[in-house]
Amino acid sequence: MPQEPARHHRLLPVRPLTFSPFARSVARVATAYLVKHHMHDAMQQSAGDEFKEKLKNVDRQSESSEDEEFDGVVQADFAFFDPKPDDFHGVKTLLQSYLNYKQWDLSGFVDLILGQITVGTVVKLEDDEDNGVFSIITALNLGRYKDHKCITELKEFLLNICHEKDKIGNLRSLLGVEAQKVGLLVSQCVVNLPPELLPPLYDALFDEISWATEDDVRF
Repeated sequence: MPQEPARHHRLLPVRPLTFSPFARSVARVATAYLVKHHMHDAMQQSAGDEFKEKLKNVDRQSESSEDEEFDGVVQADFAFFDPKPDDFHGVKTLLQSYLNYKQWDLSGFVDLILGQITVGTVVKLEDDEDNGVFSIITALNLGRYKDHKCITELKEFLLNICHEKDKIGNLRSLLGVEAQKVGLLVSQCVVNLPPELLPPLYDALFDEISWATEDDVRF
């Protein structure tokens, strides 16, 4: 029996998948996406590096400009003035914490200070249009102003914060029957006021008190 001839399977030429029309389209799209993605990343990194470098340059210029413009020393010409009504807001601001931020008649207290033109000094900048007050120093006779609401509240505050039983009696006497002989020192200034201004301020206050007692025995 004749043998059946062997079948030789013809192998179809195998094309890589990427050679098919669809695959080529996919490959082109994928390649374009990858190229675009890498270019985008490179541009972002480049832009980021450039932006960071610009920031560094701005910081250097800013620091250099600040060093040139501000050397750590502020020149200011302070002057002493008699208190006047225009100083009301400046003095009131300085005295906000006078009684530990207690709610009291602070406005009335400031009015007493500014109304006493013979005693007291305010420190301001020479030729300052803002009229800012940097320090206030004065003395108020507690007996002379005993009927004012602000002085009554101030006395109550002092008695309430005094917890030493052996001293409360003396304090009550000084604020009461002996008040005519007691002067309340009011001295307040901004934190960075040059300390060399303080001695002449106190010297001027003592001189003014001496002159005031000569002219007005009630002081």
